[in-house]
Amino acid sequence: MKICVLGTRGFPLIQGGVEKHCESLYTEFPAEYRFVIFRRKPYVRVTPSYPNITFIDLPSTKIKGFEAVYHSFLSTCRAVLSRPDIVHIHNIGPALFSPLLKLCGIKVVLTYHSPNYEHKKWGWGARTLLKWSEKIALRMSDAVIFVNKFQLEKYDERTRSKSYYIPNGIPRITPATQQNYIRELGLTPGKYILGVGRITPEKGFDCLEKAFAGVDTDYKLVIAGGVETESAYLDELKSILPPEKIVFTGYVYGEKLNQLYTHAGLYVLSSYNEGFPLVLLEAMSYGLDVLVSDIPASHLVDLPADDYFGKGDYEELARKIERKLKYPRQQKQKYELEAYDWTAIVKRLAAVYDKLTVGNKFPEPETHSGTTLPG
Repeated sequence: MKICVLGTRGFPLIQGGVEKHCESLYTEFPAEYRFVIFRRKPYVRVTPSYPNITFIDLPSTKIKGFEAVYHSFLSTCRAVLSRPDIVHIHNIGPALFSPLLKLCGIKVVLTYHSPNYEHKKWGWGARTLLKWSEKIALRMSDAVIFVNKFQLEKYDERTRSKSYYIPNGIPRITPATQQNYIRELGLTPGKYILGVGRITPEKGFDCLEKAFAGVDTDYKLVIAGGVETESAYLDELKSILPPEKIVFTGYVYGEKLNQLYTHAGLYVLSSYNEGFPLVLLEAMSYGLDVLVSDIPASHLVDLPADDYFGKGDYEELARKIERKLKYPRQQKQKYELEAYDWTAIVKRLAAVYDKLTVGNKFPEPETHSGTTLPG
């Protein structure tokens, strides 16, 4: 089975939740599923060899608001020429040109990661285009994968009848045994608060910094993530706290990120909007104590009520940080994370692919709010 994938900048070593999702997902598939991944050339760092993955690197731009549209058009045209069994589109924006795929008789699977039009970074024109893309994407797709079950429940029966809740997964982790990287950053193990994500307004790092500014502590704050187009937002973040209280690492991965998670004293998810926060799952997989913004996506995992704070409420967050630091947990947390195993997730998505192409029946389904989901 041949499947073209578009809507991601690519992988490996490319920042972004969708990028991390695709890397973890497609590298787990058995050899009978062959993938063609359309990457955006300006972001490509390396081209590793996978037995069932072919990368096609297309020209792109990093101009905000134009990058995704341009790459989606090129990717859609190349997909038509490739004549795959399925085109799998990640997120609603890149599905703008999906009618062309349907005209050519190609099956379309959409993974709905998040309602991008809710992100603060977009102006009126971009939000309008994304909402239009959402309508096209949901209508043209033969199957829709939602990583957020609360988002799935918002749509009508026509959409829900072809939709499936398949959450994000957790990568296999081995906690770091070294401390050299965090020592280079001037950090002490267990004495810093960690936030991870792209430096964009929807991640709410301004809220996190304002909260931290109101906490009397010898801890430091670490924000691990790179800047793309929102350099003005980074300038704003750098103006909130004195440099001796905060560390901006830039985009980190591999052993460096492993050390940051392993030795953190507390993890904070401060986002204003998320589809399904992979970084929260990662923090939980390391057994970190967490505080999370009270947004729908944060309730996809089971956390105590005291671990939530009001979205954007930096005063409440400051109070909760103070309490967490005053009464730190003596042992790593143990969370129920079995549902987020990538191997099981691959099997569920493979069942969707099989049903579209060869008519295989799903295993005994479960029912969720009137919606039939694969098991």
